[in-house]
Amino acid sequence: MAFLDPVTLQAGGVRLEPLGLHHAGPLADAMGDDDPAKEWFARTPSAADVASDIDAKLQAAAAGQWLPFAVLNEGTAVGSTSYLHPQSDIPSVEIGATWLGPAARRTGVNTVAKTLLLTHAFETWGCRRVAFRATWFNRASRAAIERLGATFEGRIRNDRVTREGLVTDSAQYSITDAEWPAVRRHLEYLSLRG
Repeated sequence: MAFLDPVTLQAGGVRLEPLGLHHAGPLADAMGDDDPAKEWFARTPSAADVASDIDAKLQAAAAGQWLPFAVLNEGTAVGSTSYLHPQSDIPSVEIGATWLGPAARRTGVNTVAKTLLLTHAFETWGCRRVAFRATWFNRASRAAIERLGATFEGRIRNDRVTREGLVTDSAQYSITDAEWPAVRRHLEYLSLRG
């Protein structure tokens, strides 16, 4: 399988399938009346903005910069996640642009989805490094990344613009291929705990 080729990944009831505009309605339903604007630092779309979020991701995919997925839980679309910023010569990739509807948050779906993405990156593509970034003020996302076993690499200053136009910082994390066996075992442990 070539680097960044579309793929469907599944474990148990969690399925990651290539994102398409046909997911817009179900993903808008997953967002319901959640107001992501209350978390000014996050890029989670509102139900009304899901179609434009998908369109932007598909444009990045067409340019070879992203591989976006719809996240399904027990057959129901609950969110989106992506591989982005690929570097095939290293090889390395970032996992990000993840959002889940309110009903799927803190349920274990994100851990399973990230395990699928990490396993594919390291074991199919042979990545030497997988990166994660979160807005500095997004403590929930940072905690979720750290829970996976990623190593904090530092604060990258003034590299993000929020939906309100504010310039802010990112927290940078990564997992390397040397760390992957222990991280994989840790993720198996987390899955057993639920």
